[in-house]
Amino acid sequence: MELGLYTFGDIGTDPASGEKIDAEQRLKNLVEEIELADQVGLDLFGLGEHHRPDYAVSAPAIVLAAAAARTKKIKLSSAVTVLSSDDPIRVFQQYTTLDLISGGRAEVMAGRGSFIESFPLFGHDLNEYDALFAEKLAMLLQLRENEKIEWPGTAHTQLIDGRGVYPRSPRKLPVWIAVGGTPQSVARAGALGLPLALAIIGGEPARFAPFFKLYRDSAAQAGHDPAKLPTSINVHGYVGETLGEANEAFYLAQKEVMDRIGRERGWGPSSRAQYDAAVSPRGNLFLGDPQMVIDKILANHEIFGFDRFVLQMAIGVIPHKKMLKAIELYGTRVAPAVRKAVS
Repeated sequence: MELGLYTFGDIGTDPASGEKIDAEQRLKNLVEEIELADQVGLDLFGLGEHHRPDYAVSAPAIVLAAAAARTKKIKLSSAVTVLSSDDPIRVFQQYTTLDLISGGRAEVMAGRGSFIESFPLFGHDLNEYDALFAEKLAMLLQLRENEKIEWPGTAHTQLIDGRGVYPRSPRKLPVWIAVGGTPQSVARAGALGLPLALAIIGGEPARFAPFFKLYRDSAAQAGHDPAKLPTSINVHGYVGETLGEANEAFYLAQKEVMDRIGRERGWGPSSRAQYDAAVSPRGNLFLGDPQMVIDKILANHEIFGFDRFVLQMAIGVIPHKKMLKAIELYGTRVAPAVRKAVS
């Protein structure tokens, strides 16, 4: 099994200390975090794309390219590329370039996005949310198959009449489909025979198991072998030496983020009781001491049978030293135990 991390590069004020972290400092810290994740043996680091004042990463490929120069083995992925509001040609070129720089470690997780800022920013109609994604995904998949592409053009993509798209990599660029809770997106990934990354950020993870069944059934109906299609769950959590240490580092920062998003979307503020329920064995937060996190990953592997587990620990502003310690614990104590148990 692969184990990795992802983040959006949160910036702002540490709710515990009052320290402010700007984009410049966060990006420097982030490259160090990716470097450490590589050193402690983690398999993947993903960066999300956002166009908001509370996140430093709007161009994941650039940050990942900086990390590529300081790492050796770790896979470098978007998490996610908001393909609906991007240009598939530029996405292909950026991640192929990253693949060449890193020696074959680039990936794309393509998704429709859980935030909407990129749509008006780049002149797209939010009412065409799904059509934009479907057409641009089809174009991206064509680009990775053919050096010179014949593309008829669609309502949201341009005509390409035998033009070459460069650079090319000797390796086929991996493209994963990242989904939240939309059955249509899950079924589409299966029908296309593309790896699936399922984000679970609320509720009991076990309730999401039917999505994996839908994915595998859709793949089989389209003539793909589900056993050959990798799957992942992408979740929130944190690893501390003790549960108390993990709570102290994570709770306030995570609450600040979720309450801020809740105000935008009409949710009420989160409570400590809700948080404690999420940390419990059946909850959605993979948080605690190393053994607690190991046990929860393995319990959910029994439910889902996933091939990859990706953890978002940097939710909100968490001190850099604490994040480095959490990455070290995850890479040196959690990941080896999980791999051994699964193998």
